[in-house]
Amino acid sequence: MLKETPRGVLLAVRVAPRASRAAIAGEENGRLKVRLNAPPVEGRANRELLEVLAKALGLRKSQLRLAAGLKSRDKTVLLTGISEAGAAALLARDRRD
Repeated sequence: MLKETPRGVLLAVRVAPRASRAAIAGEENGRLKVRLNAPPVEGRANRELLEVLAKALGLRKSQLRLAAGLKSRDKTVLLTGISEAGAAALLARDRRD
């Protein structure tokens, strides 16, 4: 799900748009599952994904970038300013809450 690279940490994500509420919903097939309120139209789901992840990780939105999967449910997000271990700990904490 997480992979450290020279540019930052890559996070594999599976999104479920048009959910009743936006939240991190555990893990599915080696990817972080994230439910989103927004529909997959005009980039709204992608923007909401970055907002949800930034809040969960305590990062600024500018520290997250969609690296792959612009029009797919399976996405890869590049995280900067955080280590793989730090991201894993924060995501585990967020799933317990």
